[in-house]
Formats: sequence, structure tokens, C-alpha cells
Amino acid sequence: MDRRKLIKLITTGTLAVPAVIAGCKEEGKKTEVATEPQFNLDRTNEELAHEKSLLAMGRFFTDHEMATITVLADIIIPKDEVSGSASDAKVPAFIDFIVQDMPEHQTPMRGGLRWLDMQCLKRYEKSFVDCTHQQQIEMVDDIAYPEIEYQDEKGNKVKKGKVKPGMEPGVSFFDLMRNLTATGFYTSEIGVKDVGYIGNTPNNWNGVPDDVLKQHGLAYSEKELKECVSFTKTA
Repeated sequence: MDRRKLIKLITTGTLAVPAVIAGCKEEGKKTEVATEPQFNLDRTNEELAHEKSLLAMGRFFTDHEMATITVLADIIIPKDEVSGSASDAKVPAFIDFIVQDMPEHQTPMRGGLRWLDMQCLKRYEKSFVDCTHQQQIEMVDDIAYPEIEYQDEKGNKVKKGKVKPGMEPGVSFFDLMRNLTATGFYTSEIGVKDVGYIGNTPNNWNGVPDDVLKQHGLAYSEKELKECVSFTKTA
């Protein structure tokens, strides 16, 4: 199944994630110095103050949690011939930022990561990040496709997917993880290029095409062509 195509359908939000911490050496001692965040998008004074306060908190997730998030994000949106992976688009950093901006995601994410490790320990005697890629995919497959009911082309109710007993918490967690990953990826520079979105671009309208006019028995007058229809394209 092409997860990349599925995930494009559920992207929902926007946020920029600037890097704010720089390492420096002073008198032979390594310290961390917080530099002024650089924002590429317009912000109100209130928005700037809010985002700076979030960045000043430092990272929310532990190293192990970030490693798990990175593996999961790259399973959801892997690198392909079109673009880089979720981690290439800095999705893990985006998710860490989001859970601080939206604290209601903190417990579901941290609890879900813990649940995932416990399941892998029971099944493979290893944490999720220490499992083989095949084992990771097997684990994800158990929580990525919950049972849903929909109508087919004839209006019949059809059920797709099946959640194994005990996997319900994982399904809820993975749904959140997938949504955050999609949002982070498709609002990044890599994700925007992957979609092919170029934004609003200037164009010139040179009137209704001749073949369409002829089809309806119409034609522009010389005055209309001179004053209303003919334009010269600009660079």
C-alpha cells in the first residue's frame, strides 16, 4: 500500500520550526547558548512572544522517544524517488514543537510511545527502535489499519480492517502520530514540492480561443481585440 498517497489526504495544519540552539566553546568549556530565533513568516508580537516562550522550554521528548518518533515518521512517509522522508523534512522536531504548543497531545504521545515499546518487549524482547525493520512494520501494521465501516458503490455497508484485541490504544496513538507526521511533512519545503504546489502565479488572459468562438459563431471585433483582449506577457 502506498502510504504516501494516503497521507496526502489528511494533512491539516501549518507551523514553522526554527532552530534556536547553538553550541559554542568558551575558555575550553563547552556550553549551550540560546540564540534569538529567526522566523521566516510574518508574526504578530503576541505570536512571536508565544513561540519564543515555547522554544525557550527546550525539547519535550527524551532521546529515546525522539528516536522512536523518527523511525515511525519515516515508516509513515519514507524517502522515495520524488522527495525525502519525514525525518528529512524535520518532522520529529515539528512534532516536539507541536506537543508543547498543544499540551493536550503530550500524554497521548508519550503514553503511546511507552505502549509501543511494551508491546515490542512482549513480542520481540526489544524496544521498538531496536527491532528489525520487518518487526517494526509488523507492529505498525497491527495498529495502522483499524476497522472502519463505509459504503461501497452500491450503497452496501462494508467493513475494512480489523483491530486485534488489546491493540486499541495503539490504534489511537498511531492515528495521532500519522496526523502529526502528515501535517509536519506537507507543510515543510520538501512536502510542498512533493505535492507540486506552486501557489498563485501571475498570468495573462488573451481572450476566448478562436476554435471556441467559431464553435459558437462568435468573433471579437477589431476594437475588442485592440482594447480588451490582446496583451503582452511580462516576465
